[in-house]
Amino acid sequence: METVRQVASVLAVFAILGAVLWLLRRGGVASLRGWRQQSKSLESIERLALTPQHALHLVKIQGRELVVATHPQGCTLLLEATHEEDKQ
Repeated sequence: METVRQVASVLAVFAILGAVLWLLRRGGVASLRGWRQQSKSLESIERLALTPQHALHLVKIQGRELVVATHPQGCTLLLEATHEEDKQ
C-alpha cells in the first residue's frame, strides 16, 4: 500500500510540473489574467547568421524597422525604414 502511495505522489508531482511548463510556454500566468502588454515597443523579427560571429538582425522599435549587423567588435546600424501606413 505504501508503494502505491509513493508512486501516486511521484505521478502527481510530474503532472504538476508538466502543467506549469505548459503554462509557461503559453505565456505564463500574466497572459491568463490579461496583464500581458498588447503592443511591444521592441521586437526581434528575424535573425540571419552569416558566420558564427556575424549576424544580421531585423528589429522593430516603435514602428521603425532596423537592420543591425552584429560582429565581434560590436554592432552596426545598416538600414532604418519606416512604413507609410504605420504613420497614418
